[in-house]
Amino acid sequence: MPRSDEAQAFFHAVYSAVQEIPPGKVTSYGHIAKLVGTPQRPRQVGVCLKHLPSDPSARFNHDNVPWQRVINAKGIISPRSQPSGARNQAAALEAEGVTVTRSALGEFMVDFAEYGWFPRILPSEEGQGLDVSDEGDDEDEEARDI
Repeated sequence: MPRSDEAQAFFHAVYSAVQEIPPGKVTSYGHIAKLVGTPQRPRQVGVCLKHLPSDPSARFNHDNVPWQRVINAKGIISPRSQPSGARNQAAALEAEGVTVTRSALGEFMVDFAEYGWFPRILPSEEGQGLDVSDEGDDEDEEARDI
């Protein structure tokens, strides 16, 4: 089923933003949603990443969009429908030098204090006169959106 123009634009914005996350860093679904101008849509960011094409000929795909660098607001790799999904994401992050630990419940976790990436605007927008509003901005809020 083809995507609407609005959905296509959202997927493009999400994939482009995720491409800007530096190797060895992670951010949250909520922060990506905020960076693309839709702070109320963190779950949709997850949907975009879930539907990231594996076809290397696609403009955005598993090879050029570092999907593994996006985790939930608690610093936990979100569980997947297949049991190996979170483990694969943890392995991909570890290959970039990110330390992934396990919680008492067995969840894969990353320390935002050490590996977090939470810029106010995307690096590609710096110097273009684009900025996000300071209204309601809070250091703790930025990394804790789901």
